Amino acid sequence: MKTDLAKTLSIRGQHGLFNYIAQSRTGAIVEAFEDKKRYNFSANAGITTLEDISIYTAEGEVKLKEVFAKMHEVLGEKDAPGAKADPKELKAFFEKALPNYDQDRFYVSHMKKVTEWYNALKNYASLEFLTDEEREAQQNA
Repeated sequence: MKTDLAKTLSIRGQHGLFNYIAQSRTGAIVEAFEDKKRYNFSANAGITTLEDISIYTAEGEVKLKEVFAKMHEVLGEKDAPGAKADPKELKAFFEKALPNYDQDRFYVSHMKKVTEWYNALKNYASLEFLTDEEREAQQNA
């Protein structure tokens, strides 16, 4: 089953990724990818969809979906370097996966988040993503 990045959430201050389930009176009901527990987060919890995230490059911005695809090309079935990896290792990895990343605006802390998200998707969901057309077809079905 393909992952819908428009419903895949990162929540400020929370570890891991969450799947959007429904809107609640005060915010959103989400399910953690890792343990499948459900939580209710308020609307001001700092919720961001992975669909809305881009990485700065020399030519502009690259959507996270494309970055994940390039990471998968480099890694194959292996996991990405973890958040505790040496900063030099993370930079070397991103120089292979996204050689034109903007070194002034894409920090090691961002690299750690991206690799953490990649590993979560690889291990608990899918690295195949819904297209806009597929998402629209699901909503109309």
